[in-house]
This record gives sequence, C-alpha cells and structure tokens, in this order.
Amino acid sequence: MNIRANNAFTTMFRNNAGIIFVLLILCIVLSIVSPVFLTADNLITVLRQVSNNVFLALGMTLIMILGGIDLSVGATVAVSGTLTVGFIVNNGMPIPVAIMLGIVIGTLIGFFNGVIIAQFKLPAFIVTLATMNVAQGIAYIYSGGRSARITNSAYTQIGTGKLFGFFPLPVLYMTILIIIFIILLNKTRFGTNIYAIGGNREAARLSGVPSKKVEITVYTIAGLLAALAGIVLSARMYSGQPSVGQGYEMDAIAACVLGGVSMAGGRGRISGTIFGVMIIGVVSNGLNLLGVSSFWQLLVKGLIILSAVLIDAQKGRKLPFLMKISK
Repeated sequence: MNIRANNAFTTMFRNNAGIIFVLLILCIVLSIVSPVFLTADNLITVLRQVSNNVFLALGMTLIMILGGIDLSVGATVAVSGTLTVGFIVNNGMPIPVAIMLGIVIGTLIGFFNGVIIAQFKLPAFIVTLATMNVAQGIAYIYSGGRSARITNSAYTQIGTGKLFGFFPLPVLYMTILIIIFIILLNKTRFGTNIYAIGGNREAARLSGVPSKKVEITVYTIAGLLAALAGIVLSARMYSGQPSVGQGYEMDAIAACVLGGVSMAGGRGRISGTIFGVMIIGVVSNGLNLLGVSSFWQLLVKGLIILSAVLIDAQKGRKLPFLMKISK
C-alpha cells in the first residue's frame, strides 16, 4: 500500500510539476510582501474560500474532458442558494425539505443542459448561456431582486460550522468530493467513457460507449455540484442573494485550463484542476491582503483566464464549442 501511495504521489507531482512550481512561487512572493499570508488562520481562510470553486471546477473538469463547456453553473449557484433560503424564510419549509428542493433545482438545470446538448447536438456554449439567463431570471423573479437573510443556526452551520472546532465544514465537503471524483474519473468505466468521448466521439460511439447517457449524466452532476455550492455559500453568507455567482463559471473554467484540462476534450486530471483552483484562490487572497481594489482584481482574473486559454491554444488544440458558434 505504501509503495502504491508513493507511486501515486510521484505521478501526481510529475504530471503537475509546472503548476506546482507556479503555486510555490506565488506563495513565496506573497509570504514576503504580506507576513499574514502564511498564518494558520489565513491558510484556513484560503481553503474555505476556494471550496466553492472546487465544487464547480470538479463538474467543469468532467464537462471539458468531454469537449463541452457550462456557463450556467454560476447562475445555478445563485438560484439554488436564493430559493433554498427563501423556502425556509419566506415559505416556512423545514430545512431538510428546502435543501432537498434546492439540490433538485440545480440538478434539473444540469439535466436540462445535458438533454438539450446530447439529444439535439446543439453547441454547449449557446445552450448553457441560455440556461444561465433563465436561472438568473428565476432567482431574481422569486426574490424580487432582494436578498433573504437567515439566522437559523441549523442551516448556517452548513457553511460556517467547524469539525473538531477548527476544521471548516466546507473544506471537509471539498476534500470528500475531491476523493470521490478522483476515483470516479480514474477507477471507473464511467470515467473511461468520458475520456473516450472527449478524445474521439465517433470512435467511442463505434466502440459501444453510450455517449448521450454519459453526456447527460456529466451535465447533471455539474448542476448538482453547483446546487451544493449555492447552498453552502448561502449558509456561509447567512443569506440567499440572487446576485451571487456572477463570474464563478469563469473561475472554474480558468482553474481547469490552468490545471491542464484541454478545452478540446480528451485530456485532464482532477489533481491539476485542484492546483488550478489553488492558484486562483491564492491570487485572490493575496490581492485582498494587499488591499488591492476589487476592480483591479477583476482585471487580474481576466488576464489569468486569457493566459490559460492562450496556453491551451499553444498546445495545438482547437476550441470546438467556439468553432461551432463561428460556423
């Protein structure tokens, strides 16, 4: 078992050597310019802040390996969190029922994306752009554009609670999901099918891979993860806000591409995505510690996303979902 673990760790380090190096350099620089950066409290804060992006990036990794894209995950975060809190505060629903409905709503959005994309062979970019607007509209219509505050500790502990008094629950959820998705992608037939479809869809079909079922399942999983992220985030913020989630899909996409996931499909690893998420989280945290304006932070994130796409393009990969739009 120790030999296997060592081999797995060595392989992970070798596959992600470049991004690990970048992350270490960032940490060293930030620790020099801000003594607060390497404190235990701040590192826990970074992990708590990146947990939501991990939820979204895990689903996005599967979608991008398929050769697709999902622009609706940020809006799904908003609608799931807003409606879940609203069901509790405004409609008096029991917390477990409201949470279940919030999860179902997000999952249905993902399922809808998958069905439309797989059955009608429409560009994922266009379909998820449409559902992004639909989900945002539902959140604003239900809430009237106003946030709903919740103080019930049974709910807020989902996002603010700590295991053993120091380990944030969102970080625990994140850790469990990472383990599950590493196993799912690397140790199951479902994961093998995802790579096969992303690598060569026609060859996968001729080999008997149920492409439509796999594609629908992947988008449904992404919707489920976005719903979970929305509920955890609303619990952490003590409110359901229809305006949250804007730009979250871009952070997730950037994390995936930084981590080596090809936008053309067929290539990517969960470990790389996690390091990509950490880079974005560390950059955001460092800019906050340095007191950099949120406007400048948007600029920096935009440059990171552009750099990630350029890096992917330099690998000789085409961007199929963009090509479909241009036709």
